[in-house]
Amino acid sequence: MGGPESDIILAQVKSIFVLFSMAILAADQQGWSHREGALLKYRVNLRFGEELVSPPPAPNQKADLRFDGDDDTMPPGWKFGRVSAVAVNAQGEVFVFHRGHRADPMIIFDAKGRYLRSWGKGMFTSPHGLRIDPAGNVWTTDVGSHQVMKFTQKGELLLTLGKKGQAGATRDTFNKPTDVAFARDGGFYVSDGYGNTRVVKFSKDGKYLFEWGKPGRGPGEFNTPHSVQLDSKGVVYVSDRENNRIQIFTPEGKFLRMWTHLGSTQNIFITPSDEVWMITHRENVEAGALNTLGGRIFRVDIASGKILGSIESPGHWIHVTPDHLIFIGSLTGNVLRWSPGWPNQ
Repeated sequence: MGGPESDIILAQVKSIFVLFSMAILAADQQGWSHREGALLKYRVNLRFGEELVSPPPAPNQKADLRFDGDDDTMPPGWKFGRVSAVAVNAQGEVFVFHRGHRADPMIIFDAKGRYLRSWGKGMFTSPHGLRIDPAGNVWTTDVGSHQVMKFTQKGELLLTLGKKGQAGATRDTFNKPTDVAFARDGGFYVSDGYGNTRVVKFSKDGKYLFEWGKPGRGPGEFNTPHSVQLDSKGVVYVSDRENNRIQIFTPEGKFLRMWTHLGSTQNIFITPSDEVWMITHRENVEAGALNTLGGRIFRVDIASGKILGSIESPGHWIHVTPDHLIFIGSLTGNVLRWSPGWPNQ
């Protein structure tokens, strides 16, 4: 027999169904197909940092889908919270930035997921973005403290931009900054972000240079600039997430064009050879309804924006290594390590 509890459960199910239906309808209107581009041939380790990755099979052997151990590789009692971002250094070490309270916020692993070291306790309020610049410095954005920080790989603080706990839109304040991208001259761009609607350019020593952007849906206007990246020519790509598009600008912030067929993009990664990768949702309704459980990894042609391949994946942040390992930071509390090849190869 029905009762108050069953009525509540039924109402919750109906709400989820309505949100999912809205996402599908809006996605159809955006023009997404069931399979965008080719299916990328990858296999995945779903618990990177918690189970060691098995070595690849010999050519005459069937793949072993087990892992080298079921025990956590981190110190006893440590677990990921919501994993906001992931990045890999030139040595193949994997930096994981997360929001949990049962481990240091920055944890570093080897390529197989074995814990190496950690740092950052007490330094962050709400971790968000993570990038490693060409010189090997580690950059973070903190949407809780409204700050951008630069560290050595050992966690030594080199530079802080923004005033802790003070939201603003001035030359020396941010309002929940989201991402950082690096220019060849050592300067850098900050997408700012959740509270503001702008991209800010700084010199290599952190001096404010200029900014662009305002609220809206027109060219050069933003609704949550969530990710920023540069190609080899210095062209700036901004995920205008809640407007379901990526806007593309000159290094000086002049609007060039936009891509409107790639959904609500969480994060963009552009390799030194100008391969464009991203983690995205069909559009912002789906992103909100599924809370990052749905989503796709896209590889995109930089000239046309054409989708070259895709894989279904949850995720909030993406990093692609020179040997085409794909690392995903997921707010579900996971790090996903995608490696080229089918599971039965």
